[in-house]
Amino acid sequence: MTAAGDADLTALRRRDIGFVFQSFHLIRSLTAEQNVALPLRLAGARPSTKDVRAVLAAVGLDERRRHRPRELSGGQQQRVAIARAMVTRPRVLFADEPTGALDSTAARNVLGLLRELVTGGQSIVMVTHDPAAAASAESVVFLRDGRIVDHATAPTAREVADRLARLEA
Repeated sequence: MTAAGDADLTALRRRDIGFVFQSFHLIRSLTAEQNVALPLRLAGARPSTKDVRAVLAAVGLDERRRHRPRELSGGQQQRVAIARAMVTRPRVLFADEPTGALDSTAARNVLGLLRELVTGGQSIVMVTHDPAAAASAESVVFLRDGRIVDHATAPTAREVADRLARLEA
């Protein structure tokens, strides 16, 4: 339990935490640029066009900023979702199966983008069942029934798959 009230917790989430979901949760009627600016607008801020375009450029979509989600591929939609999470400059970005709905090429691109963010100083906590996605992390924590049961530093996809198989046995 926390002593913080709802308003304080909401402010904390808006300021310090970014979320990237497996389902992109983009607003279909908004452009990529408007979807990225949305968290700032919801927080009562006036989004800077320069900042929104910079974050879209960082995910390789500046030229697609006026496109609506239906005009973007799955990988591009996920990159818009990542840009939306990044625009508030959160301390930590939580990614829930960020490659789960993507084909293998788009998944590799998204994992590469997440790796670039980490290299640039962004902290990312990713939940995944995909050994290849897990192998892109510096550190992997294995859970079973909500408890930590193993840990690996810079594992290969094969090592992750083997540990998962042992956990299932």
